[in-house]
Amino acid sequence: MSAGIRFLFWTVLITWSSLAIYYSNLPWAGLRLGLAAAFAAFAIWALWWTHRRHMPAVVMLLLLGVVAWWMTIQPSHDRLWRPEVAVMPRATIDGDRVRLTGLRNFDYRSADDFTMRYEEREVLLSHLTGLDFYISYWSEGPVGHTFVSFIFDNAPPLSISIETRPEVGEGFNPLASLFKQFELIYVVGDERDIVGVRTNHRDETVYLYRLNTSAENARQLLLVYLERINELADRPEFYHLLSNSCTINIIRYANAAGREGRFDIRHLFNGLIDSYLYHSGRVDTTLPFDELRRRSLINEAAQAAEGDPAFSQRIRAALPTDSPDRPSPRHAPSAP
Repeated sequence: MSAGIRFLFWTVLITWSSLAIYYSNLPWAGLRLGLAAAFAAFAIWALWWTHRRHMPAVVMLLLLGVVAWWMTIQPSHDRLWRPEVAVMPRATIDGDRVRLTGLRNFDYRSADDFTMRYEEREVLLSHLTGLDFYISYWSEGPVGHTFVSFIFDNAPPLSISIETRPEVGEGFNPLASLFKQFELIYVVGDERDIVGVRTNHRDETVYLYRLNTSAENARQLLLVYLERINELADRPEFYHLLSNSCTINIIRYANAAGREGRFDIRHLFNGLIDSYLYHSGRVDTTLPFDELRRRSLINEAAQAAEGDPAFSQRIRAALPTDSPDRPSPRHAPSAP
């Protein structure tokens, strides 16, 4: 092993282990910081300052100890969750009928001031007609949040958003998400909540794209989602930015539902995913991409539709051409 490769090898291991200690399950931040710093300092001294031959083996044993400790950290459903993620949804499938519990439909006065409301809702798979794709940005760039809405011809759209499940007082930290800091949740909800809280109260920039997905493929995808929703309700998992996050899982489930295509770097840099959808023909390509993107921005329409039962219809009113055989989403009560 050359000196350069050896240096990179040890640097990566020391950095990962130090961060794993800092983001571990020890209860005191000061203790975690102190242990992480002490570990990194000792490893650097042992590998590059002292010339004792056995020191690399000592460092490796310590690294293995950190890995073994880290592997014992398990996800849990038993934490003090923020109200927005307090209830894990579940789905009961009975032939054509799907009954969902824990569906979120909050009334927001601001991002932090809302009336909690979790509901039950029933939908019919035979009335699922299409699939819409959302990209939401805290700040426009290569990283955003993606989620989908399943469209029915006799019920409101059903939004499902793959997210972290933060505890009270926690906020999202992308680096921390690589080290078992957040559990995973699939938030199932009404678009007035899932979309409206982003456009109207969190000041996120949101784009809505209508996918060229057949009704049958949309149904297959929903069934994959429902299976995962029940799995998570039974057995918690950790969110991971690179392997168990929003866009990565959407692509994974689309593959399971029949998608054909290879991995694309825009699956990770998901703020660019609309470019991928366009150039792979999964959205309307009759318009230039820049024009499609401009017309897919829904913030103004969503803000004008605040509190309106026809929220889902109004945010789609100015979208580019829709498929003629896909009815507009309904805003009547959803139980058929």
